[in-house]
Amino acid sequence: MDQPATRATATDVRHLCGEILDWKLGAILELNPTTEDVAAAVAWAGGHDELGEEGHPLEGRAAQVYDVLTADEFGDEQE
Repeated sequence: MDQPATRATATDVRHLCGEILDWKLGAILELNPTTEDVAAAVAWAGGHDELGEEGHPLEGRAAQVYDVLTADEFGDEQE
């Protein structure tokens, strides 16, 4: 019997992503992703997706997490 997907906690996200800006952590947690969603997004962001170029694109929450991970921080250059 399949286990239900586990929702990612802040600890999970930090473990999977490594160093992550606080605003990105908050944005990811607001999406209520599973640990699998975060792991898939991290793999794609790092260019280590298991599906390769012929694979399926990310969808759903994994795609949203990927968008957050790859987003630039606004205002960084003006400080």
